[in-house]
Amino acid sequence: MKLYDGGRAPNPRRVRIFLAEKGIEIEKQQVDLGTLEHKGAAYTAVNPLQQVPALELDDGTILTESIAICRYFEALQPEPALFGRNGREAAIVEMWNRRLEQRLLLGVAQVFRHLHPAMKPMENPQVPAWGEANKPRVMEFLRLLDNELAARPYVAGEAFTVADITGLVAVDLMKPAKLAMPDELKNVKRWHAEVTARSSAGA
Repeated sequence: MKLYDGGRAPNPRRVRIFLAEKGIEIEKQQVDLGTLEHKGAAYTAVNPLQQVPALELDDGTILTESIAICRYFEALQPEPALFGRNGREAAIVEMWNRRLEQRLLLGVAQVFRHLHPAMKPMENPQVPAWGEANKPRVMEFLRLLDNELAARPYVAGEAFTVADITGLVAVDLMKPAKLAMPDELKNVKRWHAEVTARSSAGA
């Protein structure tokens, strides 16, 4: 197997953190997003959507989308369980992962992609008004998340899951997006400090 990686980009990082939690090591090939290598013919042949990550299996099958890749590795190596241990847990993890993807990670990404000057070559055209429009949406969801985290240690319950990985990369993307975490969100800050302290966060 070979993982087409994308450095500091949030979705490749989600997969790397997931693999680190599993203790799985595989071959990685870096795709240089800064030079738009992902838009070149060679990588487009791997993933026509020109996005990273992508996983090439030994039989030549290509898997894209970070959560699909993580699910593949969960099936290969079920422990530690990062998608829940039964139907109820799996549904809760799926619910929170989708919420974090759609209402936090995507929102922060839109702020970053449409307002950061370095993203202009990748986001054409940049629409600054859309970046600004996402700022209050991000903060609204963070307040909701803070209320939820008052009652449990992790996003989806008592155990660390893939939903925490999605949340971690989303909150970390706030720094380059120039979004400050409000001081009053004590529960989000506590949770973020704890998941950041895990060795996998450095993957």
